[in-house]
Amino acid sequence: MWVDSHTPVLKSVRSVLGYSLYPLHQIATTPSVLTEWFGDSAKSRHELERENAELSARNLILGQKIQRLISLETENIELRELLGAADRVSERVVISEIISVDPDPYSQQILINKGLTDNVFIGQPVLDTYGLMGQVIDVLPYSSRVLLIADSNHAIPVQVNRNGVRAIAVGSGRLSELNLVYVPNTADIKVGDLLVSSGLGGRYPKGYPVAEVSKVEYIPGQTFAAVTASPSAHLDRSRHMLLVFNKGAGNVPPKTLWEKQ
Repeated sequence: MWVDSHTPVLKSVRSVLGYSLYPLHQIATTPSVLTEWFGDSAKSRHELERENAELSARNLILGQKIQRLISLETENIELRELLGAADRVSERVVISEIISVDPDPYSQQILINKGLTDNVFIGQPVLDTYGLMGQVIDVLPYSSRVLLIADSNHAIPVQVNRNGVRAIAVGSGRLSELNLVYVPNTADIKVGDLLVSSGLGGRYPKGYPVAEVSKVEYIPGQTFAAVTASPSAHLDRSRHMLLVFNKGAGNVPPKTLWEKQ
């Protein structure tokens, strides 16, 4: 130690020995280094898996919330449009909501969440933001059944908004199509014409959109033309609707669906 502290002779020797013994030192410490590395790796992998699981669950929750917000936004837009339609209706109205759809493919009926407690009556007109949907055919204390204008048992007097030509629009059984019956070949009806309720019969208020003419076919030798129209109301999409308390509608005698129009 005295030599080492008073002369630099051994420094070179110690340096050579250090370089020579370094590989042996590295080899000696390798097991502990590897053990520590594998332990850290296993711990890190476990933490990453846990974090990934938490993030996946969080993403699922956020996705569900986003879908719910989109649904609520769509519903709010529909309600705002419906309130706008209510402002255009001169009669008193009540907003209702669909709670059930008839599963019978040959019956176009729905169940709504308004009934006797809301003064709903048989024959009451129902419309959405875009046009007439149908009429109430059965009333319970807290719900009512509505027959849509597309039902094959339903008919409504209409007129062409362009020129006042009158016709009867009958349901085809399909939500996307109405048929106009007994239209003379000479009638001035064109594709694109808007059909509105004529008010005849007192069941439906006058002037509300019913359908748009989609096809006019004149068959040689036939007295009447084949006319089809697309309903203005979104019969397959609207969730909320208006019940119209029009004067006189509740006084129309309950006859057959064709007669009570």
